[in-house]
Amino acid sequence: MIPPKQREQITDLLNDYVWFIDTDRLEEWIEFFTDDCMYRVIPRENVEQNLPGVIILCENKNQLIDRITSYRVANEYNLHYDRHIISNPRIEERAEKNTYRVLSNYAVYQSNLDGESRLFSVGYYDDVIVYEDGKPRFKERTVVVDTFSIPTLLATPL
Repeated sequence: MIPPKQREQITDLLNDYVWFIDTDRLEEWIEFFTDDCMYRVIPRENVEQNLPGVIILCENKNQLIDRITSYRVANEYNLHYDRHIISNPRIEERAEKNTYRVLSNYAVYQSNLDGESRLFSVGYYDDVIVYEDGKPRFKERTVVVDTFSIPTLLATPL
């Protein structure tokens, strides 16, 4: 049984994570991760077949910083607004102290500057969350997309 305080803090982390993406606070979003984090986006069929191919792989916080910097400075992408919708999480305590595996479903909609909105990506998050300095942080965030097909450049984090 997960203590109510940890459940609330983990749920807040998940909600804040998507809020910071959706409000374009990506430099602050990075702080939801540990320094030695792993962030990856992988198609569901690769997970099911135990294949290693990923769409995005960042193996530490510095790589996340580089990704956001390139998004801000170098990349060209479709201008859009994101809106994430996430499910209630399934939280499991792991053997390591203050470590949790958290599963939740997501859907991301994108709206372009012409006012057109569409479903962009659907899947689930498979997370390992640890406590650092009394706060939950992502040690691992695996975004499992239901399909390889991403309609446009995957510019902002899922």
